[in-house]
Amino acid sequence: MEDGTQHAFEVVGLVEDDENNAYAVCYNDKADEFVVTDQFGELLDDDDLAQEILDDFFVLAEESSPPEEPA
Repeated sequence: MEDGTQHAFEVVGLVEDDENNAYAVCYNDKADEFVVTDQFGELLDDDDLAQEILDDFFVLAEESSPPEEPA
């Protein structure tokens, strides 16, 4: 972080693209923030690619969640 603050992120998902590149989606609960890293744990420099991976992750998470039961 720019101000010297450190945040611990937990890997909450793995996403692979069409070219078999692996990415980790990480989340920090206190900061309520997601980040995307490459297979070596480095933050992605390409914001558009990171957003695309996050979008794919959210779609996959929604599709794999159990259906909600009516109240």
